[in-house]
Order: sequence, then structure tokens, then C-alpha cells
Amino acid sequence: MRLGGFCCEELATLASLAHSGVMASSCSRALRHHACKSNRILRIHLQKSWPNRSKEAVLQALASTVNRDPTASDYRFQDDPYLTPKTSLDFKLFSLSQESGRNTAKYFISKYPNYFQKDYAQPHIPCLMPEALEARIEDLSEAALTERIQLRKVRAAVDLYDQLLQAGTSVSLDVTNDLLDLICFYGDCDPAQENVPEQRSGETEDVQEEPQPRKGRAPKASDLLKATWKENNNAERIFALLSEPNTRSYSALIRGMVKYGAYSRAFSTYTDLLNSRLTADVNTFNALIAAAPEVQEKYNEKWELIVDILKQMAEQKVKPNLLTFNAILKALRRCGALGKSQAFPVISEMKALSIGAPVQGQKDILQEVMYEVSGKSFTPQDPDDAQFFITAMRICLDTKDIEQAYRVHELLRVGENWRLMGNDLKQNIYYTRFFSLLCLMENVDVLLKWYRDLIPSVFYPTSNIMTDLLRALDTDSRLDLIPQIWKDIKQLGHANRQKLVEELLALMAREKHSQEVQESLADCALDIKRMYNTGDRGKVMMSWTASSLSDVISVLLAAQRRQDAWDTLKLFKTHNRVPSAELLNQFLTCVKESGDVDQAVELVQISAGFCLPETPKLIQRIQQEFELSEQHKSILSDLEIQTFNSD
Repeated sequence: MRLGGFCCEELATLASLAHSGVMASSCSRALRHHACKSNRILRIHLQKSWPNRSKEAVLQALASTVNRDPTASDYRFQDDPYLTPKTSLDFKLFSLSQESGRNTAKYFISKYPNYFQKDYAQPHIPCLMPEALEARIEDLSEAALTERIQLRKVRAAVDLYDQLLQAGTSVSLDVTNDLLDLICFYGDCDPAQENVPEQRSGETEDVQEEPQPRKGRAPKASDLLKATWKENNNAERIFALLSEPNTRSYSALIRGMVKYGAYSRAFSTYTDLLNSRLTADVNTFNALIAAAPEVQEKYNEKWELIVDILKQMAEQKVKPNLLTFNAILKALRRCGALGKSQAFPVISEMKALSIGAPVQGQKDILQEVMYEVSGKSFTPQDPDDAQFFITAMRICLDTKDIEQAYRVHELLRVGENWRLMGNDLKQNIYYTRFFSLLCLMENVDVLLKWYRDLIPSVFYPTSNIMTDLLRALDTDSRLDLIPQIWKDIKQLGHANRQKLVEELLALMAREKHSQEVQESLADCALDIKRMYNTGDRGKVMMSWTASSLSDVISVLLAAQRRQDAWDTLKLFKTHNRVPSAELLNQFLTCVKESGDVDQAVELVQISAGFCLPETPKLIQRIQQEFELSEQHKSILSDLEIQTFNSD
């Protein structure tokens, strides 16, 4: 192994000589000379390799030499170790808090830009400087209209456009098309301002903003009804005022109609475009392909309409792009079995046109897509690209294909494919599916290797994932690892998940292990018992069940901790639970080994207190297996009479 031109042996020799004082100055000069020489070589190499490199090229090259540290937290939380999240709840809270602070800062910068004019960044970083949100050109001119379009002031731009026409001022076709693009993109209303905190109700009595759907949930029907194309809206009115609309004018109108659900009107507008002896552009055809499944009912009719659109593209000599094929594949999802049969020919056509396979591949062609994309790096080009990895991993989980899952995960690590993972929610979904598949298909050694590599540096598992992990340990007979997993369960914030805890207790109590393992399991059981009694901040987190109490006692008895087991047995009465006959017999066997007659008699009294039918048999066992005093015989005799009378 060589480090900066020196091998390890050479470095070790130089270090030892420097430490002993021999040739210290010579070593120092040699190292400085080598460092200067290395820097000079690096600069020459960069100049020869990247003559037209970007400003970030060196940083990107350095970043490519560093691997992820599985023991470190997410990079967003490394500035403040105190705020390093330990649970999924902490991660969500800290992430939202950080994003909230960032949005608040952006709001104040945008609200009061005159206080943030000093530019400290070298070179200049535009995103860190205030963004102009207010129009500065006040006169009635085309320049003022252009400014409002750039600021995305839809209503102000429309009003100014009308004022210009009323004043007899003509507006160029390019600026009018820019206005049409703006109106059609935002649906003839002003876009919601980002990073603006909610105002109090008293300040918004005269303003009725449309509620925006929250991130992370599907839009409600009410949300969809509000985002509709209204007949004779400003876009159609301004379009009708154009004396000679061009292809871009029609394209803006058609795409707006498709985006806001006016599919039939979009095809009618396309017919008007053809009647005007114009040719459509690729964006127009992409929108029409997306609208095709909405205007036809039968699967074959939908596909025939798509084919007809593609033929018109060929006739008008419009070359399809990646978004065209993505639109086709999305439309094929709405075509049932016909869509599955046509998916492969579409992919073949993409290859013939040297267009990369869409990253949001279909479930039935995952094998084909992976064959094409393995080892390649991609950049996001379609909004649905963020669905590829979670969809591919879902297919692997459904088919229990661990080898394909490894290929998908290997593709994720190529280049900057990690950018296709999407937001934190999608990333968590991907790793949840991947780890679930590992729990099902891999042996415990490989599983634990992935467990330490992914958790919690990459994602925070749910209680269901931890249950899958426990079952995997059970399958490979590695229940000795349960105490270690229990510590992780507590750290991850799942110690109050009753279903998970009861699963863990049942596994610990099911069979006996070596004395060393039983001792660690007993410590774990006592720790769980404390979690049952009181949780964080003194609140009761879980309620005892008969099975959970029985499991704790069984684990303690197996570790010869009879006193702890006895204290736990008393909790049956405290929490109105009834012990099983099997548990009492197991406890009596343990008491017999110690020869504690008093405790054996008290055990029978507990059984009689619950009116268990097993009480007479327990009395008989004690009479046969223990040496009883007269006092003990008298107590047992009274219990026999009491049990007989109750029967």
C-alpha cells in the first residue's frame, strides 16, 4: 500500500528516525519536498485533465474518494452533535425544525431584502442573496409586463397586459407567449408563496387563499376539484386576441388544458392548430399522449389513439424525446394487459433512437431495465424518476428475489444515482423494503452486517422491521443476540411498542440456553419489566398481559433468579391478570430445587386466591415432594377444604 508516493514501510522508517532524533531535519525536508512535488503534480494533472472544468470539479473529485461512514449520523446533523437523532421521531422532528428555520430565514431575507445586501460569498452564490419579489418598473410598458412575468405575478401580469391593449400599445408575440406559459402553468391564479408563515385569522379576513395539500399525502378530491380548467379563462381570452398565434401559443394552451383536466378541449385546440397549417412541437405531443387515456374508455382505443399521435409526430417530422416515451409508458399503465404486451416494443424503439431507458420502469420489465441500466449513472430528467428505486425494490420484495435486490442496490451506489432516491420518506421506504427482504432471505451473519451498515446511519427502522429482525434471529437460532437487539430497540424509540416487546419476551422464554446466555436474557427481561412499570416522564407506556408476565417469570426462573421471579409473580394480582397452571407448576419445580417450603405453600395460596382448578394438584405435589411441618399441613388442609367448597 502506498500513501502519497511513499509505501507504508518507508513512512514507518522515516517516522522512527524522526522520533529517535536521527536525521530529523533530513526527514522533515524530504517530506516537505515530497508534499510540494505532489501538489505540483496534482495541479498539472488537473490542468491537463479538466481544461474546461467547472468550479465544483475539484470538490466533486475529492468527494468521490470518500465513502459513507456507517457510524456517523446524517450530514445534516453533524454541525451539532447534541441534536444527533437517535430515533425516527427525533429525525423527523430535527429535520422539520431545521427546514422550518431555513424557511424562516428565507422569509425574512425576501421580506426585507434591503437589510441583506452585503455579499460575503466569493464567488457569488445567487441562491444566498435576496430574491426580488416586488416589481420595480412602474410605468406602462412591455418591460414592466416582462418583469411581472419573471416574478410569476399572474394576476398583475394579466391586468398590465389588458392596460397595455387599452392604451393602444402593442405587445410582441414572444412576450404574449411568455404570459400564456405563465397563466397555463399556474392555472390562471397566483402561485402560493413559498416560505411564508401562516398569518393570524384577524389579518386574513379579506384574503381567501386556496389550501395547499400537505406533503406526504395524496391530494383529496376537494384539492383536485379546485385545480380545473375554467372555460373562457384569461389564457383562452388572451389567445383569442392574437391575430396570428404560432406553434408556441397553441402549445402553451394545450399543455395547460391537459394539466388542469380539459382533455377534450386540448384535442380540439390541436385540431385548430392543424387547421391553421402549423406543426406541433414535441411538448405538445407529449401532453396529448398523456391525455389519450382520459378521452377513450376501451384499452384498444386508448392505444390506437396513442399510435395515431405517434404517426402524426412522424408525419410532422417531430423527433420524440425521453419524456415522450415516459408519457407512453405511463399511458400503458392504463391499458391493462394490452399495455404489458406493448411495453417491450416501446423500450426497443427507445434503443433504436438512442434514447436511454426511462428510470421509472414498469414492474413487468424490471429484468430488462436492470440489464440496460446496470453500472450506469443517471441524472433526474422526469418527476417520476424518484419512483424507480422504491418501485424496483418493491418488486424484489414481492417476488422474494434477493439477487435482483442486490443489483438494484448496487445501481443505487453508482455515480450520483442516489439523487434519484427522492425525499427522506422515499428513502426510508426503499431501505425498509430492502431490509425486510434481507430478513426473509439472508442468513443472520449477512443480515447483521447490513444491519450495522444501514441502521441508524441511513434509515431508522420501524417496529415491524425490528420484529422481522427478531424472527430472522429465531430462524437461525441466534436468540443469544436478543439483549443486544433490545438495546437498539430502546435507542430507536420502540421500547414502548407492546406488540414488539411481547414478541421479544416470547422468544426469550420459549427455550433454555446456556447459563451465560440465560443471565443476559434475565437482565434484559428485568430491563423490559422496568419499561412496563413506568415509561418516560413517569407515564405508563404499556399494560401487562398474562402472557408477558409469564414470559418474564420463565426467563428469570431459567436464570435461577427466583426472588425476581417471585416479585414479578405478585404483579398478576396487582394488574388483575391470571397466571397459567403451566407457569405455577414451573415455579413449583424451581422452588423444589431450593427446598423452600414456605414459598411453596405461599404459591398454593396464590393459586387458591385465583380459584384455579390446578390448586388441588399443586397441593398434592407439595404433600408428596416436600417435608411439611404441622403448620404447613394445616394450611394446606384448609386450602383443600376451601377449594372443595368453591367447587
